[in-house]
Amino acid sequence: MNSKYTIGLDYGTDSVRSLIVNVETGKEVASAVFNYPRWKKQMYCDAPKNQFRQHPQDYLEGLEYTIKEALKQTPAGVAENVVGISVDTTGSTPVAVDEKGVPLSLTPGFQENPNAMFVLWKDHTAVKEAEEINQLAKKWKIDFTKFEGGIYSSEWFWAKLLHVIREDAGVFRAAYSWVEHCDWIPAILTGNTNPKTLKRSRCAAGHKAMWHEAFDGLPSEEFLVALDPLLSGLRERLYKETFTCDISAGKLTPEWAGKLGLSTDVFVGVGAFDAHLGAVGAEIEPYYLSKVMGTSTCDMLIAPMEEVGDKLVSGICGQVDGSIVPGMLGLEAGQSAFGDIYAWFKRVLEWPLQNVLAESTLIDEATKQKLIDETSDKIIAKLSEEAAKLPIAESGIVALDWMNGRRTPDANQALKGAIAGLNLGSDAPRIFRALVEATAFGSKAINDRFIAEGVRIDGVIALGGVAKKSPFVMQIVADVLNMPIKVARSEQACALGSAMAAAVVAGVYSSTAEAQKKMGGGIETEYHPIPENVEKYKALYQQYQKFGKLIEFEY
Repeated sequence: MNSKYTIGLDYGTDSVRSLIVNVETGKEVASAVFNYPRWKKQMYCDAPKNQFRQHPQDYLEGLEYTIKEALKQTPAGVAENVVGISVDTTGSTPVAVDEKGVPLSLTPGFQENPNAMFVLWKDHTAVKEAEEINQLAKKWKIDFTKFEGGIYSSEWFWAKLLHVIREDAGVFRAAYSWVEHCDWIPAILTGNTNPKTLKRSRCAAGHKAMWHEAFDGLPSEEFLVALDPLLSGLRERLYKETFTCDISAGKLTPEWAGKLGLSTDVFVGVGAFDAHLGAVGAEIEPYYLSKVMGTSTCDMLIAPMEEVGDKLVSGICGQVDGSIVPGMLGLEAGQSAFGDIYAWFKRVLEWPLQNVLAESTLIDEATKQKLIDETSDKIIAKLSEEAAKLPIAESGIVALDWMNGRRTPDANQALKGAIAGLNLGSDAPRIFRALVEATAFGSKAINDRFIAEGVRIDGVIALGGVAKKSPFVMQIVADVLNMPIKVARSEQACALGSAMAAAVVAGVYSSTAEAQKKMGGGIETEYHPIPENVEKYKALYQQYQKFGKLIEFEY
């Protein structure tokens, strides 16, 4: 009997990855990565304004390239035995579409318009709109934010689309509906891009668009029109029903089957967000926090509906039945910047390389570029090595991890990062250590909120680039949380989670739990808190909290 395979398609912030997995053994057979070319050039972005947009053509080119490239690496017979594809993406990353479900940036007149493109998760141009939603929700007869942690964020669906249609009358007139990235890719693959009939993700709708069965779907027309008359009629052009990631969106169209070299019998699953399917890939279990640690963090927790289904956890990114593992309540939190903070500090230190050394006439261009590249590549590793030698609290420096606002607890994207306690002896390793400690303290604030709201945490499972690459960061996080942290073995947990979901969608396994058991990669390593460090960090965490209150309420 021939082995069966599924493909996990993982759309991250900078690139898309396809992973082909043997569903019987969990072996990761082949993978390929495609860096978005337009995004790499930062086209359509304006960082000082917190505007981050992505062109759908980047997504389509990556879809075709990565699947075909991964299939080239497989033995004969694999392609005809692929039975399912599932997709995870960043989110909330919505786009304005026409009546056929085509993103406006793929239609004449809008090809170079950032407002007609996907509004990336980290786009914070809608801070004003988010605040208006929060103010209206608090005085409305129904608080539509109550299943979203009680605070709506500028990173989410309604705030983003409202900002765009206010800013751009042309997009407002041309937009028939709006579609999340994780819904659009399955719609493309199955040929059902009609905004009113394509299958919408429970994960995206519940966590980011205030969808809930108790509301009969999305917030009421009355509420939306009170928010802004520009939203009139849009609710009817969106959706009422949502689907979990174990449901099929359909099968590959002949066109896409031909492009990819696959069969039209391949099932395509309903999409979900990358962190949610990453938690599945990391073998999340009830009351274990699955922590995706990359440019930002996304902290996922599942619990039985009968145990926590009636609890309302304030200040998080939503609680949704079936959003991570069907049949379980999925709770989401996270930090708006994590690895991005380290990358920011690296860019600060690189300034002389890019602006002084780059202009030097003392060495030839080739040698100069090699020096710049070599130095840049080693900055974080060297900082980590030197920072690890410093005693805890020796520097007196305390930092806040709000460089990209605060996602949780209690979303506030208007907040800024800060560093206190600097003196003339504050060198780069000391500042870097304070920044790493700040990201760990931000993680602890999330854990503390879950526990304070009556949701216990039995353990932590980490995945993502930081978890795999930085023992220095991981040990500090374990010390600050005072909890062991297990690191998932798979280098590609999000794509693996998508491949697991595809195996359920294709009928190979009857449940997500069964797919996890059969296809999971297990644990690679485990970090344990060092007792003496735990005690020192308790005092430093209190300083972080006091500093945070000062910045938030005074500035």
